[in-house]
Amino acid sequence: MGGNHLTDLHNFFIVGINYKKSDTLLRGRFAVSTDQYESILQIAPQKNLAELFVISTCNRTEVYGITNSAEELMEVLCSVTTGSIEELKKAAYIKKGFDAVQHLFFVTAGLDSQILGDYEIVGQMKTAIRFAKERGFIGSHLERITNSALQSSKEIKTTTELSGGTISVSFAAIQYLSNTIKDISNKKILVVGIGKIGGNTCKNIVDYLQTTNVTLVNRSDEKAAALAKELNLKYVPFIELQQQIKSADIILVSTHATTPILTKQHLAGLEDKILIDLSIPNNVDPEAATLPNVTLINVDDLSKLKDETLNKRKAEVPKAKSIITHHITELKAWYKMRSHVPVLKAVKTKLINMHDCELFTTASTIENKEHNPEHVQKVINVMATKLRQQNTKGCQYIEAINDYITVSNNS
Repeated sequence: MGGNHLTDLHNFFIVGINYKKSDTLLRGRFAVSTDQYESILQIAPQKNLAELFVISTCNRTEVYGITNSAEELMEVLCSVTTGSIEELKKAAYIKKGFDAVQHLFFVTAGLDSQILGDYEIVGQMKTAIRFAKERGFIGSHLERITNSALQSSKEIKTTTELSGGTISVSFAAIQYLSNTIKDISNKKILVVGIGKIGGNTCKNIVDYLQTTNVTLVNRSDEKAAALAKELNLKYVPFIELQQQIKSADIILVSTHATTPILTKQHLAGLEDKILIDLSIPNNVDPEAATLPNVTLINVDDLSKLKDETLNKRKAEVPKAKSIITHHITELKAWYKMRSHVPVLKAVKTKLINMHDCELFTTASTIENKEHNPEHVQKVINVMATKLRQQNTKGCQYIEAINDYITVSNNS
């Protein structure tokens, strides 16, 4: 961890790009892989960034940090991605202070997801925060903010139906296939990439489409073999990908590749195929959609699917926002109290040292009494309560001295 040590939440910034103002191609240029995330944290101290983390999903890439300027967050993001500062400034949103805090709470709750209430974001957020924390970039303020956001999300999950039903990006793909193909049991399905989204997609295929005519391909053959065994599916080594592409009717792709692994050349001249690209950056070259034998669906297309579940989720939004407001109010109270800590410490030190002040002991009646820590703490507690109610530090300082004299003389 390095750089400056700002602690003022007014210096909490977020710079982000998401599905609302950018398509999958543009989002792909700012997507951050694990290796790129590592590079960002290595570069951060050079930009005076001591507290930050990055969330990068198919819907968004966002950099959160405590800094002097959002420009510093933009620079570290663009230093490891293919997107330019100019592109980012055109498409990005920047939020600061408690506006940024509220945005984080909305994202973590699934209120800002491409599919409302998509709870997969919580696991992604936890992973992103843990990655930064293990490398020393989550200080006391970011930890408090992120913990509050996660607690708020958990309460929303358990007390509302915002994430009710079975709608997510991976499930939306299943819904699309269910609505599009009448007899899917006769279709050969190929799933390429079985990370979290790919793994969930496989399980949804088995549970909701009720077919096991599925072949798994993954760069890690062992991982593919384990999931295939669990779900009673088939798997083949990654080196056989091209052969599987030729024979598959439906191909779902979700890998962490930074460039397309399925191109127009891979698909030209083959039988009709449905391709569903669940990846950002795109794992299927968008040019493939120009082929007459290819139907290509991406995450933006899937997000347009509407159903009864989403309507029910919309009805839960006011409840979720109310929970968020409550948690942010608590966070503001904590922050306000933290801002008084230096004053309280200074007053406590002064009260303890007053016995050594000749002017004070000459004027007071506590000259011959020993310092009592309990008296000091009692006065400090009263002062803290008053500071929470009104921000009059100078007046409270004078009152604290008077309180201390009164308490000491009456003991």
